[in-house]
Amino acid sequence: MSELIDRLSEDAIGLLQQLIQIQSFSREESGTADMLEKFLAQHAIPAQRQGNNVWALSNDFDPQKPTILLNSHHDTVKPGVAWTYPPFGAVLEGDKLTGLGSNDAGASAVSLLAVFRYFYNRLTAYNLICAVTAEEEISGAYGIKSILPKLGKIDLGIVGEPTGMHAAVAEKGLLVLDGVARGRTGHAARNEGENALYKALDDVAWLRTYQFPQVSELLGPVKMTVTQISAGTQHNVVPDECRYVVDIRTNECYSNEEILAEVRANVQAEITPRSTHLQSSGLNLEHPIVRKAVAMGKTTYGSPTLSDQALMRFDTLKMGPGDSARSHAPDEYILLSEIRSGIADYIELLTDFTFKSQP
Repeated sequence: MSELIDRLSEDAIGLLQQLIQIQSFSREESGTADMLEKFLAQHAIPAQRQGNNVWALSNDFDPQKPTILLNSHHDTVKPGVAWTYPPFGAVLEGDKLTGLGSNDAGASAVSLLAVFRYFYNRLTAYNLICAVTAEEEISGAYGIKSILPKLGKIDLGIVGEPTGMHAAVAEKGLLVLDGVARGRTGHAARNEGENALYKALDDVAWLRTYQFPQVSELLGPVKMTVTQISAGTQHNVVPDECRYVVDIRTNECYSNEEILAEVRANVQAEITPRSTHLQSSGLNLEHPIVRKAVAMGKTTYGSPTLSDQALMRFDTLKMGPGDSARSHAPDEYILLSEIRSGIADYIELLTDFTFKSQP
């Protein structure tokens, strides 16, 4: 058994080295998608593909069984100027592999593929789908969101992101609002017009101080931050329009739609959400996957970072090798030992695992 896991781990590390060397910025992932298809074909696993999303189903897939989705992403952000290593170099120094996307989330992607291969022909109480998807870094329309309808009913998702292989059982959501306060122009020297900027400032004061009453034990309070504001055309004209942007990090106590309604009820501006689909998520601590993770010694926590978990409307657990602090940072790296232990932990998590299908 250990020899098999060792071989799967070496294959995963080799694949990650190849993926790092292929540019895969969000919306430009065709090269890494080709590599993932090729890898699955080399191991006699039929792959499906839509756009730059690649997925496969476990052998003898049985619709009567519950289904677990193993998901991570193969797109990356663009490297900053502070890199001292070549971002696409896949530089290996002892246990350390440096390269763009190594930690976020290449290590998780190749580890989940290794786990999928391990269980591919094994008899389990559940089906597995392994999907390595695109556009996660931009929450894009052609990433996981575009293929979820094709995957059928999913009962549980394991989302691969760098968590140190601890169990993120909740994740903050995101709601971005555009506000437009409207007034009436007039001469600044006279008592004329209706100042839209002053209306906006009243809104900003409310947004800055209001506290949603329900506070999450894992994620804390809903956090609203005004991040942009713009008004006026010249010094002597009362502005008739003021625009501002609000960044809201949500907890699992509220839906984005509920937060939007509360904001609209308390500000003067016209409020337009850029989207409402990036919801917060929370998994019951009594869920069998959480109990299994805790029994393995894993810590449960609430994650402040956004992932494709926000697009899933079924139970999800975020877990993967690596450290979130390395993500989007210069000289991003992963330790090979983190990949090897991550694969072993995933396999232990899913071995003899049973749970009931969601209604």
